[in-house]
Amino acid sequence: MRIMLFFDLPVKTKKQRRDYTRFRNYLLDEGFDMMQFSVYCRLCNGHESMERQLEKVKRNLPPKGSIRALPITEKQYERMRFLLGDKTKNEEKVTINQLTLF
Repeated sequence: MRIMLFFDLPVKTKKQRRDYTRFRNYLLDEGFDMMQFSVYCRLCNGHESMERQLEKVKRNLPPKGSIRALPITEKQYERMRFLLGDKTKNEEKVTINQLTLF
């Protein structure tokens, strides 16, 4: 199971840029991988793990902006179509089979 996060955060003022950077770094520290600008993805081991991770993200939201989360199964994720470009190196490294080993 994966969580995909999509966000648009304001970056007009210095405080907004700081909030953006703090949130982005938080996501990277929590194991999210950047798929594209403002699109991050994290692999979770089951539904409970996904819910816990979403609660942690909720506690660290910036004060303004728009952030959406989309939980998807591995089967749904595998059906994602690449219209242009290839998988990132992080997407090639982590698969669900590797997660079940832990």
